[in-house]
Amino acid sequence: MSRKKLPIGIQTFARIREDGCYYVDKTGFALQLIEEGNYYFLSRPRRFGKSLLLDTLAELFEGNEPLFRGLAAHGKWDWTRRFPVLRISFGDGMLQSRAALDERIDELLTENEQRLGLTVERASVAGRFGALIRQAEQVHGQRVVVLVDEYDKPILDNLTRPGIAREMRDGLRNLYSVIKGQDAHIRFAMLTGVSKFSKVSLFSGLNNLNDITLDERYSALCGYTDEDVDTVFAPELPGLDRDEIRAWYNGYNWTGTSVHNPFDLLLLFQKRQFRPFWFETGTPTFLVDLLTARRTFTPDLERVVALESLLSSFDVDRIPTEALMFQAGYLTIDSVRYLPGLMQLTLRYPNLEVRSSLNNALLEVLSDDPARHGVHLPQLYDLLTANDFPGLQQLFTAFFASIPHDWYRNNPIAQYEGYYASVFYSHFAALGLDIRLEDVTNRGRIDMAVLFNRNVYLFEFKVVELVPEGKALQQLRDRAYADKYRARGEPIHLIGVEFSRDSRSVVGFEVERVDAASS
Repeated sequence: MSRKKLPIGIQTFARIREDGCYYVDKTGFALQLIEEGNYYFLSRPRRFGKSLLLDTLAELFEGNEPLFRGLAAHGKWDWTRRFPVLRISFGDGMLQSRAALDERIDELLTENEQRLGLTVERASVAGRFGALIRQAEQVHGQRVVVLVDEYDKPILDNLTRPGIAREMRDGLRNLYSVIKGQDAHIRFAMLTGVSKFSKVSLFSGLNNLNDITLDERYSALCGYTDEDVDTVFAPELPGLDRDEIRAWYNGYNWTGTSVHNPFDLLLLFQKRQFRPFWFETGTPTFLVDLLTARRTFTPDLERVVALESLLSSFDVDRIPTEALMFQAGYLTIDSVRYLPGLMQLTLRYPNLEVRSSLNNALLEVLSDDPARHGVHLPQLYDLLTANDFPGLQQLFTAFFASIPHDWYRNNPIAQYEGYYASVFYSHFAALGLDIRLEDVTNRGRIDMAVLFNRNVYLFEFKVVELVPEGKALQQLRDRAYADKYRARGEPIHLIGVEFSRDSRSVVGFEVERVDAASS
C-alpha cells in the first residue's frame, strides 16, 4: 500500500476524496444514522472530525455519487434522490454580542438561500428560518436536511462573560426552536458541538433530538480506531512505536470502541515526533483557572466518579468541573455501572498527552511561575534516572522555597495540605511517567507509585503540623505497599516526603530501598 496525502486541517469530504487523501470510511455510520432516525445530537471534543462528518452527510443527501465510490455507502444509497441541505456553522470567528450573533445568523441564512436558489422575505430570525425550510421543500420537491456545526461555540467563547453567554444562549435557542416546529418539512437534522447544554436551557421544546453522545454503537463515529490505524494508515507506521502511539493518542471512549485523536495522529505521521499537538492548539486557560479556583486536588483527576446526569447538566450558570473536563476531552469514560434508572461513570485521563499536558498547565499556576517548572522537570527526570535522592530532595525544597510569600498569601489553595501533594504529583505527571495512585481520597496524604527506568518508587506524603515527623516512611513500611510490586523483580524505593505549612517547604525526605526478592 502506497502512502497518500495526510488530510491535516481538511474538513471537506470532497477535497479529501478528490485529492487522494487518507480517509477513514465513516459512511456506514452515516447510513445507520439515516436509517434509524431523523433528529440527532452529538457532543465530541474539538478537532475530532465533527465538521467532516456533517459535510459527509451533506454530500450524501445532495447525491454526489462519485465521491462515494468504493465506500460503504455507495451501493446502499438511492442516488436518484437529492435533498435540499441547509448548512449552519458557527465555527468561524468569535461573536461577542447578541447583535453580532443575529448578524451572523442572517449571513448564514442568506448563504443557504443563494446556494439553493431561494428568495425568502426578511422577517424575524425564527420566521425567516422556518420560511426557508418550507420553501426549500416546495422548490426542490424533497423534505429538508438541516446540519448545524459548532452549535454551541458562541456560548463557549463567552463563558468568562456570563452575561454575554446568556444572551448568546437565548439567541441560539430562538434559532434552534424552529427545527421542532418544522418537523413535517424536515427529513433529517443533526446538531454537533463540544458541550452538551441541558435541553431546558438551550433547546426549549426540541425534545425529539436523539442524543447519541454516549451511545456505544456510535462511540467510534468520530476519531480513529485501532483497526483504522493498522489498516488505513499502515504505510505511515514504519519507524513509529505502535504501543507508544496508543499510549499517547488513543483512549477516548464514549461507552463503546475507543478511538485515537485524529488531529494528533495526522500530525504525528507528518512530523514523526510524539508531541501534544491537540493540546497545544487550545490551551485550556478557562479550565485551569476553574480547577485552581475550586481548589482541585489534582491527583483526584486520575479517577473521577460521576452520574451521567451530572455530565449533561452543563449550562452558563452551572458548570460542573466533571462535565467541563469530560465534554472538552480532558477526561473520558473508563467504565460504566448501570443502576436502576441511573448510569454511573468512572472517568480518567484519555491518554498520556492529556495527562502530561494538563498537569504541565496546572503546574504553571500552582507554582506561579510559568518558566520555573520548565527548568525543574528536566532536572527531575535526570535525578530520577540516576536515583539521586539527595538531589530530588534539594530540587523540591528549592522549588517550594522559590515561590514568593505573597503568592501563598493571595492564593487560598496554598492553605490546604492537598496543595503540596498536588504540586509534587503534577511534576511526575507532567513528565508522562507511569504513575499509580494508591489512595486518591485521602487529601494531602496521597500514596503514589512511580514505575520508571526499571525501578519502583513508592511515595507517602505527610504534613508535619498534622502528624509527628517520620510518619511518612513508617506508614510505607507498616502498610507493606512494597508487597504489591515485588513480583516485578525491580528495585523498590520507599520515599517518605514531609511538608510544613508553616515554612512552606519540604522538611523531611527519607528513602529506604527494599529488596524485591525479600519476603
